[in-house]
Amino acid sequence: MYTNHRQSQSFGRWRPRRFQKPNGSIHEYISRATVKTNSVKEAPAPEIRFDSLDLPQQLQQTVLRHGYTTLTPIQATGIPSIRDGKDVIGIANTGTGKTAAFLIPLIEKILKDRTYRALIITPTRELALQILEELRNFSSGMAISNSFCIGQSSIYAQIRELRGNPNIVVGTPGRLKDLIERRILKLETFRMIVLDEADQMLDMGFIHDIRYIVSFLPKNRQSLFFSATVSPKIQTLIQSFVKNPVTISVKKHETLEHIKQDIIKVEHGKTKLDTLLMLLKKEEFKKVLVFGRTKRGVDNVSRALFQKGFKVTAIHGNKPQRQRQQAIRMFKEDVVPIMVATDVAARGLDVANISHVINFDTPMTYEDYIHRIGRTGRAEKSGIALTLSE
Repeated sequence: MYTNHRQSQSFGRWRPRRFQKPNGSIHEYISRATVKTNSVKEAPAPEIRFDSLDLPQQLQQTVLRHGYTTLTPIQATGIPSIRDGKDVIGIANTGTGKTAAFLIPLIEKILKDRTYRALIITPTRELALQILEELRNFSSGMAISNSFCIGQSSIYAQIRELRGNPNIVVGTPGRLKDLIERRILKLETFRMIVLDEADQMLDMGFIHDIRYIVSFLPKNRQSLFFSATVSPKIQTLIQSFVKNPVTISVKKHETLEHIKQDIIKVEHGKTKLDTLLMLLKKEEFKKVLVFGRTKRGVDNVSRALFQKGFKVTAIHGNKPQRQRQQAIRMFKEDVVPIMVATDVAARGLDVANISHVINFDTPMTYEDYIHRIGRTGRAEKSGIALTLSE
């Protein structure tokens, strides 16, 4: 059994309730995503190798051991600024190495000063977990302590970790605020704050929680904001948290050119589910991430696929964290070739070799569309993004 469904619910009897329409059409999204914001062809930047950064030997060896040899553009421009102690707003396409851009200089600071402490805030538990895993990879064998503070996980275990004064705390806004209110998480000695996917965090209604958390940090700190999209409104909010920031943008266009985008029209007399089943039976659909708009819709689509004999798992915000982590692990490790998800998986889910992203439901916003399709075509590989249209 690959999904956790209430078998008494029937997919055939379920009818979706009415939802707000997307802010734009899928044709508009694709058109915007394929138009370059800079049509001037620039000369390629000189290649910079990690072994030229003069990192501490232990960190250098770990970076190279994990296959990092050449810096991506966001790393080449971001790492020197972070090492210099500057506030940074980093803007880059998803899958371009933003996490390593702030983790590597952070670990270096801790190796040079064991009292150094940092707070990393993310909008979703999946992204927090991914950052934690990458942190542990980069800091392997270095005795750098960390605490993982997210909802739907034992707060008592998190309290025990925090009482050990870890170097790095990774968490989501709600749980971090809860721990501050309990006077467990004390931020007076933290010297860095990192907001990853800052636009989503501030745009999702977390702005008050973020302001509350930041108010407990010392004024003399380093602030880093990384995101794939930063609107003028979000930029104004970010500016209130930083001092003389360095803004680094390495975006040339909204999506990577090697992601092929298309619309699949549902034939007359067929349903979206019929069309999805037809696609998934094709041999080239090897590892597929299907996006739905609602939690109930995701459960019903994944159940229908399971009943048709597909190996499938599903994640959304109502599932316990343990089930969400297990679903992602099964998908990453190719135990199941299909995962159905809400937009909780649109950001921060870094799974190699996803051949196709399928929008079962059109995303609500253009930004959601960009992040959904960015789950394929990662690490410069080709990918395909399809949207079903009735």
